[in-house]
Amino acid sequence: MFVEYLNNPEENRKSFIDGWYYTGDKAYKDEDGYYWFIGRDDDVNQGVGLPDRSPSKVESALIEHPAVQEAAVVGTPDDIRGMIVKAFVILKSGVQPSEALVKELQNHVKRVTAPYKYPRAIEFVDSLPKTISGKIRRIELRERELKNT
Repeated sequence: MFVEYLNNPEENRKSFIDGWYYTGDKAYKDEDGYYWFIGRDDDVNQGVGLPDRSPSKVESALIEHPAVQEAAVVGTPDDIRGMIVKAFVILKSGVQPSEALVKELQNHVKRVTAPYKYPRAIEFVDSLPKTISGKIRRIELRERELKNT
């Protein structure tokens, strides 16, 4: 059982509250009693540029598109809006990136979620940074975006 962060009292203070360990995962329970994973606390709260601050809904919408194999969404700095939604997209084999596909994916997200949630920037990539357990490391994508501004 995880007891504490070694030599990190600040992280221990934030993670262990009233005898409970807070993992940083965000979820909700629906009316049928099922639990739904939303995302990591650091992903949800660190400026995705959406009012509900959850990248998973936009990622899910993108993955529903027949051209998309995998997607990750982060907030990226923008001179006009402050922060915009950016998607990193891995395309399925045989699908070529294009400006027309960018527009198609943006319109798809607008239809599946809400018009304001679409990614204003889309970058096609060959791979996404992941943890050893296979979870997308959005923090690496955010850090890369901050370095590029």
